[in-house]
Parts: sequence; structure tokens; C-alpha cells
Amino acid sequence: MLNILKPYLLTFIPIFVAVDAIGNLPLFVSLVHGTTKKEKHRIILQTVFTATGVAVAFMFVGKLVLSLLGITIQDFQIAGGVLLFVIAARLLLPSSHARVLGSPDKEVGVVPLGTPLITGPAVLTTTLMMLDTYGVGATFVSLVTNMLFVWLCLSKADHIMKLMGVSGTRAFAKIMYILLAAIAAMMIRRGIMGVILR
Repeated sequence: MLNILKPYLLTFIPIFVAVDAIGNLPLFVSLVHGTTKKEKHRIILQTVFTATGVAVAFMFVGKLVLSLLGITIQDFQIAGGVLLFVIAARLLLPSSHARVLGSPDKEVGVVPLGTPLITGPAVLTTTLMMLDTYGVGATFVSLVTNMLFVWLCLSKADHIMKLMGVSGTRAFAKIMYILLAAIAAMMIRRGIMGVILR
């Protein structure tokens, strides 16, 4: 039983860390502030569909694009790992959270919420790495499960924010960024080992 679940857990956790649904709640609440319940529901669905669509599309065509460009999976592991590490480092800096927020746009669920906030470079890179390591089935299920979790978090954003508070959600986000940096280091190590052993 554990052996069957293992690939799903090992793909779910890195994608969960990269998505960081809870850590993104303060920004989501700020972006949808002043909207009606119906409009907020529309934005949540728009966000989840956009994030899922972009991630799934990249999951299936990303490797083909890399192949056409002559990029090996080891090259992508090293470059992707460096990119993830830079993203994690920048997110850990307080200045990276400064944003100018205005009234919510009709397409706010597409940009910036759907992408790059939920499905950004970190999620795309992680998904492709999980696909190569654990296969399509485990990666797809883990990706969809994470997006369902995003929908749940956004739907209950006000309750979660009240429960955890702004400081709590920010602390959770910091932990996720540190884990993301660790995953990035692992990807770089695997990529380098792959090049050496090739």
C-alpha cells in the first residue's frame, strides 16, 4: 500500500511547496477586496482553471519543447534548480512582497493570480522534474490534487486568514520558501550527477 502511495506523496509535496497556496492568501485577499461574493467565486474558478491549464499544458509539451531545443533533462534540472533557488531566495526577502494593489481587474484570476502567482516558474519547473522522475500518472494526480487544495484555500481564505493571522500565513510561506530552496539544491545535485555519470 505504501509503495503504491509513495510516488504520489513524493510528487505532491514538491508541487505543494512550489504552489504555496496558504502563503499566497494575503495577496489574494487584497486583490479581491471589495468584490461581491459572486464575483469572488468567479475569480477563484478563473484562477484555478488558469493555473491548472497552464501547468498541465506545460507538463505535456514542455519536454517536447526541450527536446526540439536540444536541451537534456540534466540541463533542465541544473538550470531549473538554479532558477528555483533564486526564486526561493527572492521570496524570502521582505521587499519581494511589496506590491501596488488597486481595484480588482476582471481578468485578475488569469494574471496575476492564475499565473504567475499560483502556476509560476517554480511550479512549471517542479512539475517537469516530477514528470521525469515519477511519470505522468503520479505527477498529473498530484498536480490536480494541489489545484483542488488551491480552490479550497481560496474559497475559505477569510476563515484561514482569521485562524492563522497575517503573521501566521507569512511564517508558513517562509517555511515553504526554505523547502523550495532545498528542493532546488536537490535538483541541481541530481542534474550534476546525471551529467557526470552520463
